[in-house]
Amino acid sequence: MTSSSTEAAGPDGPATGLTPARRRLAAAVAAVVIVGAGLALRSAAVGEVAKYGGDTLYTLLLFALVLVAAPRTAPAKAAAVALAVSWGVELLQLTDVPAHLARRSTAARLVLGTTFNAPDLFWYAVGAAVGRAVVRRA
Repeated sequence: MTSSSTEAAGPDGPATGLTPARRRLAAAVAAVVIVGAGLALRSAAVGEVAKYGGDTLYTLLLFALVLVAAPRTAPAKAAAVALAVSWGVELLQLTDVPAHLARRSTAARLVLGTTFNAPDLFWYAVGAAVGRAVVRRA
């Protein structure tokens, strides 16, 4: 195996047998599917299923975007980055910055949210774990 044709083993073992270009493409396709799943969830589900399912998909999308940007990233590291960003955004909601930005921009509201909710932290971890598990099995 050469580093130009396949990914080197990381802390999770070999991430996939895909070349970085193919892994980037697979992650980009996954990101589109995740966005579609999120939109479908919001239109079909209500209450906690919609909320916490959306939280899980949010981190899963971040996980896929990490792999789009850096396809050689080990699954554990991509999951850690996605989880750190998700938690960072959630903790930012303890300030009034996201709410202020959300009043000015729908995109800011969708990306940053507006109110801190402690259970979200757990569901972000679920999304990171799902991403890691799926890539490890691929």
